[in-house]
Amino acid sequence: MARQKRSSTALQKAEKREAGLQSISPILDLGNTLTLAKYSDLIQTLRSQIATYNSDLSNLDNQSRQIRGTEQQMRDLSEQMLLGVAAKYGKNSGEYGKAGGVLKSERRRSASKHVAESRDELLSPTVIPSLTPEKGAESVNGNGKVVTLT
Repeated sequence: MARQKRSSTALQKAEKREAGLQSISPILDLGNTLTLAKYSDLIQTLRSQIATYNSDLSNLDNQSRQIRGTEQQMRDLSEQMLLGVAAKYGKNSGEYGKAGGVLKSERRRSASKHVAESRDELLSPTVIPSLTPEKGAESVNGNGKVVTLT
């Protein structure tokens, strides 16, 4: 995600004020070192600093994207290296463990598998005797009438 570029409301207000002051006099001097030239120089300094900052942010964003790409390449290569060790030595070898893999014999079964197996045992089909009445049997319907089943 790109970083938010910076702007300055103080700079925008100062630029508007500078335009107003220039309309009074292009070489305005209010005494006590308050000159339009000094004001304009400070505006230009701030404008330059913000431009440099925003440029640096763009460069940092680019570097960040490069780092994320290299990290992804590193993760992929790490996975391939571990799979290569597994293919050559097996997933239950000491070499696989040294490379950072979890040995097959040391893996624990997850709790969700145990729960799923016990749930499957509980849900296994059981034979339930038929509850349908035989032909000719009488039954009472919802209206209270006796009905003979055919």
